[in-house]
Amino acid sequence: MNTQCPTSPPNKKEYISDVGKLLVAEHGKKKYYKPEEVKKASKKSKYYDSSGIDWHCWAMCTFSSHPDFDAYHEITGEVCDYVEMKTEMLSGLATSTSADWLAIPDLDIDASWLDFGDIFDGLLEGIGEFIGGIFDGL
Repeated sequence: MNTQCPTSPPNKKEYISDVGKLLVAEHGKKKYYKPEEVKKASKKSKYYDSSGIDWHCWAMCTFSSHPDFDAYHEITGEVCDYVEMKTEMLSGLATSTSADWLAIPDLDIDASWLDFGDIFDGLLEGIGEFIGGIFDGL
């Protein structure tokens, strides 16, 4: 069993958008989704690689709570860092322009999972408002 999560998905924005749409369709809007729900949605996404690469941990750090993420990884024995992974995923979202987000039809994702407290610890509070503004514009 591999104890390391795979490298991040090449197109973070599209991957998160796809998984987010599947989660909302299956479970409705929630602040956080259980790791099992996220893993299932990741496997249904168009980014699931049948050769064995599954980026579900990258979706979990985005859509699951920190305690749920850590509990899941304690059980599986995988060594994944929630804060580090979520920072990388959100940086992939932050480099997208609001026009990019507006081009995604029917985006219906609850932006409350953008919990920047774990990541930036108050250092970059403005970025939370910036990304929140992107989602508010949808």
